[in-house]
Amino acid sequence: MSELTEKLKQDIIEHLNLEDLQPQDISDNEPLFGGAVGLDSIDALELIVLLEKNYGIRIDNPEEGRRVFQSVGSMASYIEQNRK
Repeated sequence: MSELTEKLKQDIIEHLNLEDLQPQDISDNEPLFGGAVGLDSIDALELIVLLEKNYGIRIDNPEEGRRVFQSVGSMASYIEQNRK
């Protein structure tokens, strides 16, 4: 799963244009929203697009999205469990 988390970090940085961050700057369990990464609600929409486009995973339920997007680690776990 560490390969997946590293790929996710890179995907997030590229997709959200977070030019000031490097993958090693993001801890696997660090909160993506309100933490050092500091994502906002617009970024959440971009993450939904990222998961659908890059991993074939669709999230329609806002409550589920809040759980999935807590951290890179929670995103990786969700992808592992729901990959097609």
